[in-house]
Amino acid sequence: MTVVVGCGAGFSGDRTDAARPLVDALMSYDAPRALMFETLGERTLAAAQLRRIKDPDSGDEPLLEEFLSPVLSDCLTHHITVLGNFGAANPGAACRRIQQLAKRLGHTEACLATIHGDDVRDQLHALDWQAWEGEKRSLSALEHVVAANVYLGADGLIEAMARGAHVVITGRVADPSLALAPVCYYHDWASDDWHRLAAGALAGHLIECGTQVTGGYFADPGFKDVPGMASLGYPLVEVERNGRLIVTKPPGTGGLVTEQTVKEQLLYEIHDPSAYITPDVVIDLAHVSVRQLAKDRVEITGVRGKPAPARLKTTVSFLGGYQGEAEISYAGPNAFARARLARDTLRQRLALRCPANLRARFDLIGVSSVFDGDSHYNPHHIGQAASDIRLRLAVEHADQRVVELATQELLALYCCGPAGGGGVRRHHTQRLKTASYLVPRQQVTPIVTLHRGEGNA
Repeated sequence: MTVVVGCGAGFSGDRTDAARPLVDALMSYDAPRALMFETLGERTLAAAQLRRIKDPDSGDEPLLEEFLSPVLSDCLTHHITVLGNFGAANPGAACRRIQQLAKRLGHTEACLATIHGDDVRDQLHALDWQAWEGEKRSLSALEHVVAANVYLGADGLIEAMARGAHVVITGRVADPSLALAPVCYYHDWASDDWHRLAAGALAGHLIECGTQVTGGYFADPGFKDVPGMASLGYPLVEVERNGRLIVTKPPGTGGLVTEQTVKEQLLYEIHDPSAYITPDVVIDLAHVSVRQLAKDRVEITGVRGKPAPARLKTTVSFLGGYQGEAEISYAGPNAFARARLARDTLRQRLALRCPANLRARFDLIGVSSVFDGDSHYNPHHIGQAASDIRLRLAVEHADQRVVELATQELLALYCCGPAGGGGVRRHHTQRLKTASYLVPRQQVTPIVTLHRGEGNA
């Protein structure tokens, strides 16, 4: 038996019309099928927590209805399980919105499941915290913590499917777990069948970023040409009972699936290929084989697995003052000299009017920005010939008034700065910082709740 899983989104803000070709393709398979949506990065979750703090009914994925509206009815009708971490900071809010959408589409008896347990704010003083590798921030100021979310594994999602859920809504779970859950459920793999679990988790890793494996992030004109970038097909993965994987995409869509696209995604975000840690299994890629079977069909075999880790990664979010950004453009003859004069003038004004502990960064977009640091400039950039430059200021401080004063100084460059400045934009926001820790697995329990109609089942 083969289980087929598609990925309709690789991040919050992904294309909202991507799932339609996927569902059309899934409906053509005579096999168990699932559709996952991966919409949650660590920064995305932090932003969702801020929205939840301001509005207790918010904090879920803002594009939830745009993602689901085109396909939810067909998924419910054709028994394609939908799994998504679009619950973000508030799975209950996402559940209510999907219930209302299902009702409008005529599916009043759809069974939805929410997975809670990742949010451990109420357990901050009870958990045994251990700093994640590379984390230098201390956990001493627990009173400033506004969110703490554990990366859950596939267990809760499998339980939800076993109890009859058609749509599974999670907050923070590991991205690969969204695909591993339906694969485990339909293949009935044991929870310690590490090699097969590793194959299922790898299937999720390969498709979790959407078109990164079908040519989107792969494209580099002249070096790695990709056809049909405006109509990229999102990925499908076929998972056989023995752990053999085939990555493909819907027919008639743009993009491509090759050994090269698969290998790039295979190594994405992996520090140690022999020990890629997920909550469900540690994946060993040392013996993996990647082979092109046909056009847009690539086989992956040889993945091995090791027992799941004893501790789970946890993202902790702290309120950390305010941040602001402001920009102004300089174009035409001598633009580089005028933009540089504006930057130097602005730096002097901030030194005069703002506290010394204001953290500021200046970019000359169009000349040098990515390669510059916060406190130094790239000495190798050549900007004299640039004729279209945007000066960007980014600031951070504990006092919102200081941040607003700093960006107002950029606004004042309209008349007080060099000639020809224009197009000023500025905004300010409260800053949420994140840090990563590990907590014992046994201290965290996923909670599965079913919802039918407009209430709990």
